[in-house]
Amino acid sequence: MAGLTVDATLFSPGDRVCVAASGGADSTALLRALLAQRDELGIVLSVLHVEHGLRGPSAARDAAFVAALAEEFSLPCQVVAVDTRKRAAECKESMEEAARNLRYQAFRDVLASSNADKVATAHTLDDQAETVLMKLLRGAWTEGLSGIHPVLRLDNAEEGLSPGFCVRPLLAVTRAQVEAYLRALGQPWCEDETNRSPAYTRNRIRHELLPALREYNPRIECALAHVAANARAEEQHWQAELARVLPQLLLPGKPVRGGGRSVATAPGAVSMALEIVRLRTLDAGLLRRVLRATAERCGATLDFETTERLLEMIASKSSVQLKNPVQQAHSAKRLELPGGVRVERSARELQFERVVGVAETTADSASQAPAYELPIPGAVEAPEFRARYTAIFGNPDSADAESLLPAALVRAWQPGDRVELAYSRGPKKVKEVLERMGIRGEERVLWPVVEWRGQIIWMRGVKLAPAIGLQTGNEANLVPNPKKRNFRVSETQL
Repeated sequence: MAGLTVDATLFSPGDRVCVAASGGADSTALLRALLAQRDELGIVLSVLHVEHGLRGPSAARDAAFVAALAEEFSLPCQVVAVDTRKRAAECKESMEEAARNLRYQAFRDVLASSNADKVATAHTLDDQAETVLMKLLRGAWTEGLSGIHPVLRLDNAEEGLSPGFCVRPLLAVTRAQVEAYLRALGQPWCEDETNRSPAYTRNRIRHELLPALREYNPRIECALAHVAANARAEEQHWQAELARVLPQLLLPGKPVRGGGRSVATAPGAVSMALEIVRLRTLDAGLLRRVLRATAERCGATLDFETTERLLEMIASKSSVQLKNPVQQAHSAKRLELPGGVRVERSARELQFERVVGVAETTADSASQAPAYELPIPGAVEAPEFRARYTAIFGNPDSADAESLLPAALVRAWQPGDRVELAYSRGPKKVKEVLERMGIRGEERVLWPVVEWRGQIIWMRGVKLAPAIGLQTGNEANLVPNPKKRNFRVSETQL
């Protein structure tokens, strides 16, 4: 019987390796493969199962399966139960985000307890291909296309604890090879029913997009894995180059009259600058990385569009007055970034500054903005948003006195708000949607949404998913309510 090839370079003799086992085919195969090779590798094994509290009896079945498998081979096993729903609600995360964060915290806890030196997870070549496609569809930078790394450093928040590592020994192994290996062993595994649910983007990529791409390239998974490997190597090169160049370019604080520079001293405040003339000598690839690294040091993450706007600020002549409004917007001397970070262009420098309290002030301003009741059917003027909002029934026969529905609420978005976008599964943070749209400053603070029965059914400039609202332009058509009535929300600028 052929074995399953694991990446032996990820282990050193004497390593205590904790296998993260879900009970599924991949992690079961990883555990069996490491058991078969532990003497050759010189490693000591244990098992960890994280129960996310989402799947009821089937989750209990998986936990029992993993515990029994560990007992069969006399391996120490720890089952950790976490409350994913509570974490998602408290941290305003999707279920997927919350589950992943809790899972990796469990890994950190195991490493911090000194019971293991490494945690091994069973990501396969198929997982790698799916991840690269997901990142590509979302417009990732090069580091995003690097996908799943063979080794992930897991820093622990507690002081005095050394970082641990998460290793992925099956990244060169396909899912088909995993299942063939288990069948040859006569080893059963558990099937997670959610792996077929189209509610998750990864599942739709796995069951819909990748099969379609195989018609163009039967080895598409290998091709995407090669993209990830190349991206990792290139990103490693660029990060080394950035570490060399950035200290030569960054200037602390702001210039002051008479010479010297003033540095921000308030807790949390950061200010630094880059000389325009020196930035213009850099090639485009390095320049983008310099801008992103500088923004990150101030606490902001740049997307592609925002980076392009910074490039235009660098290229523009500060003394030239442009007549075209579009050109003026692109040649602005000031740009607001997420996280309360502001970028200003002077004659000589591009200055980055995080002002203490800006992010908090923005959130407070949104929460204090007025809200307007929108009767259904009916209309309301919202001077704060410079617009009039109207709600009418889609079926005129429903528009009688007895057909009145609870009023909707026209308000400014608030931190923690989420919407479901058309052609996208799962809730998205309104904050992230606004960042993708390039909405900044005061306009961003007072961006309007319409809430009905605790859900956002309309958002200016955004097309929502039919599950919540069907939106075209500045209108949203709510799906039929239980009484088969529907209504439409529209916005007219004042």
